[in-house]
Amino acid sequence: MVCEDPISVHHYKCYPSINNYLCMEPEFSLNRDDDLCNDSSNVSGITTVISSYLLCICVGFLSVLIMCGNLLVIISIIYFKQLHTPTNYLILSLAVADLLVGVVVLPFSTILVVTSCWYLKDLLCKIRGSFDAFLSVSSILNLCSISIDRYYAVCQPLNYRTKMNVHVIVVMILLSWTVSPLGVVISKWGLKPEESNRCVLFQQARTAIFGIFFYFYLPAIIMSSIYLKVFIVARRQARSIQNTTCQCKKSKAAVSKSERKATKTLAVVMGVFLICWSPFLLCITFYPLSNYTIPVPLIETFKWLGWSNSMLNPFVYGFFYRWFRLSFRMIISGKIFQGDFTNFKLF
Repeated sequence: MVCEDPISVHHYKCYPSINNYLCMEPEFSLNRDDDLCNDSSNVSGITTVISSYLLCICVGFLSVLIMCGNLLVIISIIYFKQLHTPTNYLILSLAVADLLVGVVVLPFSTILVVTSCWYLKDLLCKIRGSFDAFLSVSSILNLCSISIDRYYAVCQPLNYRTKMNVHVIVVMILLSWTVSPLGVVISKWGLKPEESNRCVLFQQARTAIFGIFFYFYLPAIIMSSIYLKVFIVARRQARSIQNTTCQCKKSKAAVSKSERKATKTLAVVMGVFLICWSPFLLCITFYPLSNYTIPVPLIETFKWLGWSNSMLNPFVYGFFYRWFRLSFRMIISGKIFQGDFTNFKLF
């Protein structure tokens, strides 16, 4: 026998009993991953496997670059005493945030993209999303702290050592890491339960715009204003340095020139960060306003561009700072393991 209602064939399962057939409702799940795992054809399965391998190779290579580059920065600042400066402590904090992106966010994101049938996927998705928001906010706050450090170093050099001592730097770093969890809360704020449980690279709630404004646009405006002020003062100092004659003024000129170079380098770091993250955050901002017409794959591509920023900072330091290049060579060659070079003069 079959079920009396032919329409119900697709909605009921029939099981034989003693006298007739019993029609029962099957169990449905909101998550269709199991069906997707079982229904793929051989051709699509092969294509999926190949694309998964390519993605793993590319992301694995990116993660290795991020980890190795930022580890070089971290080891250099910790090992060489000459690099124990307030500015470098802030760079160290930024490098730790970038390192965690390569260790946690990128590998977890790759696993979520490649595997669709893993029972720990929901937990992994929550961990990835939390670390993503946490580290992004921490990076932007560390960059804000660096811009404040550069302001006092160039605009108020006489008060720099008193205003930006080690204790102040430690407080700034702690604030950068303790305020960051609010970014995780704001990223979930305003979402419905079914939306907050969905594993996506970005949230589509309109309330997310407020979080982006306070954690990206506002800090970006502040940093840009500070660096603009710094460059105006630096240009004024450069003009006055050209007229120096005595040895004392020449010594001060050399110090001022070094601070200006450091400021220019760190401004490049900030600029690279804004270039990498602006496309994604602008798309997120205008995504609800455009009635969700921006292609989602494009937004996800910009998200990966933002994560790749964590790889670029060590290259910027190595390109602009001769002492970082020297410390990198000493670490890579293993020279630091052949003796005590903590007091080695890098510059």
